[in-house]
Amino acid sequence: MSAKKVLVVEDEFSIREMLRLALEMSDFECVEAQDIHEAYRFITDDAPDIVLLDWMLPGGSGIELLRRLKKEEALQSLPVIMLTAKTQEDNIIQGLEVGADDYMTKPFVPRELIARIKALLRRTSSDQEGDALKVGDLVLDIVSHRVLLENKPLEMGPTEFRLLHFFMTNPERVYSRAQLLDRVWGANVYVEERTVDVHIRRLRKALHAANAAYVDLIQTVRGTGYRFSPRDLSVS
Repeated sequence: MSAKKVLVVEDEFSIREMLRLALEMSDFECVEAQDIHEAYRFITDDAPDIVLLDWMLPGGSGIELLRRLKKEEALQSLPVIMLTAKTQEDNIIQGLEVGADDYMTKPFVPRELIARIKALLRRTSSDQEGDALKVGDLVLDIVSHRVLLENKPLEMGPTEFRLLHFFMTNPERVYSRAQLLDRVWGANVYVEERTVDVHIRRLRKALHAANAAYVDLIQTVRGTGYRFSPRDLSVS
C-alpha cells in the first residue's frame, strides 16, 4: 500500500523540516507549501490525504484557505489539522467551526501530532460497507460518502458525516460528549469535549439548510449529552 501523503502548509523552514523528518520516520510522504496559494495548487494538483495547516501565513491566513476548501464540493472532505501559536479558546472554536477536523497549538510534540494524523486518517478511511441509512427523506450513503435530504446533497465535512453515521446507527440512546469523542473521534485522540458541541452545531446547520424539521433529530439532553431521535420527526 502506498504511503499516505501529508501536505504541510507552514512558512517557517525549521518547523517544516521538523515535521518532514517526523512524518518520513513514520512512513508518510511529505509535501510542503509556504503560503495558501502554493498550498491550494498542491491540493488541486497532487491530492494529499491530509493537510497540516498553519494559521498565520504570508499572503493570507490558513483560515482563508480552509474556508475556500470547505466551499468546494470536491475538497470538502479533505481532513485538515490546524497548527498554530494561537491558544485562546475563541481561536480554537473558530478553527473548528470553519471546518478543521483537529487543532494543535505550538509548541507541540511530534509524536502526539503523528498519533492524531493516524487517528484522523483511520476515521476518514474507515470501511464504508453496507446499505445506505435512511430516516424519513434523510439518506446517508456509506459507499459514496454522501448525505442526501429530499434528494438534495448536503454540504458536510468528514467529522459531521461520521457523527451522523454514528447517530443513525444508534438511535434513541443518549450519549455524553465523552462517549461521542470515544466512539466517533477515537479513544486515543486528544480533543476537548467542547469540540463535540461545535460539530453538533455544524451538523444541525447542514440539516437546517435543507429542511428545518430535521434539526430536531439531534436532541440536546440537558446535563447529559445528545440523542438522535427519529421517533418525533414530523415532516410534511
